[in-house]
Amino acid sequence: METRYALTVGYVSNPLHIGILLLIALLLFGGKRLPEIGRSLGTGMREFKDSISGNTPPEPPQQLTPPETATPVAQPTERETV
Repeated sequence: METRYALTVGYVSNPLHIGILLLIALLLFGGKRLPEIGRSLGTGMREFKDSISGNTPPEPPQQLTPPETATPVAQPTERETV
């Protein structure tokens, strides 16, 4: 008896089933939300793996804003300039 290993997600082993699930997800969430959902799932899985293995990813550089040096000057209104 030969055992075949295929791409399986739970009981989904047929590529047609995977396609149907992707079509349902597209109909439920729409084309604009699917990349956001995938990105957030990937980030969550990466953080989970890092917390399990004990690795900490490097912190992203923070954007520093320059301090406000110039004070705003009130512009004269039309009535004041006449």
